[in-house]
Amino acid sequence: MISLLVETGAHRQIRKAGFGLTRALLSTMLLAPLALIWGCAGVASSHTSQPSSQTFSISGTISPAAGGSGTTVALSGATAATTTADSSGNYTFTGLANGTYAVTPSRAGYTFNPNTQAVTVSGANVTGLNFTATAQAGQTFSISGTITPTAGGSGATVTLSGPVGGTTVTNSSGNYTFTGLANGTYAVTPSNTGYTFSPTSQSAMVNGANVTGLNFSATVQLPHSVALAWNASTSVVSSYNVYRSAVSGTGYIKISSTFGTVVSYTDTTVQNGTTYYYVTTAVDSTGIESVYSNQVSAVIP
Repeated sequence: MISLLVETGAHRQIRKAGFGLTRALLSTMLLAPLALIWGCAGVASSHTSQPSSQTFSISGTISPAAGGSGTTVALSGATAATTTADSSGNYTFTGLANGTYAVTPSRAGYTFNPNTQAVTVSGANVTGLNFTATAQAGQTFSISGTITPTAGGSGATVTLSGPVGGTTVTNSSGNYTFTGLANGTYAVTPSNTGYTFSPTSQSAMVNGANVTGLNFSATVQLPHSVALAWNASTSVVSSYNVYRSAVSGTGYIKISSTFGTVVSYTDTTVQNGTTYYYVTTAVDSTGIESVYSNQVSAVIP
């Protein structure tokens, strides 16, 4: 063994040191490769233990849409979150890590079956986690709003039509409320003498909750009148009759009689946004009435 080791410079040093040092060097040469192998194994083990960053989702539908639309859906468990179901009752939670969760829907006026569901996310999206919404029996709701300004809103009559009909009068601030209403679609229409309203009517859907802020604006109507004048009859007459219609050429209704030689009349009962048609007749002392005069029209803005 000693004669083989003395061929290199390193082994020449070993030769001078003697047999004992040669054995120590051989031990070192055997251990060094073992240390390198152990180090490589440690690096490989560290690389395979890195965690995955992939996330997943939970989704479902709350039906029917009338109960699911607008429902609040709460997520608890490995992550907590809330979302709102869309108009079709669909909901989704995204960005979820693996773990166990609970999904719970809630909405005033409704119960849900099941009321909550547990689900485990394990490497894939969870779909079809569905619920059924049922309107609570006997529960009723309200529709309310304000008519401004108070000059036109105060004391206005408000009419409700739909599954339930009714009429109410606004308070001194122009506020109104209809109560005891079941789910359904309603129409609300205000009116007040001397005022027009914008909008003239509004539709409101009651769907498991009170409807608020159904407001109107009142605008004072400008007073209008129509002044009529006609030529006196060439015959002796005792009076003239004035007729009015909302349809040209027909449907005339007598609105006034003038006596003696009066050949004019002012109509103060006209309504905004209406066209009127007028004719007159002459009446003699025996009560015989002439045919209609020519027709004139008046457009009320």
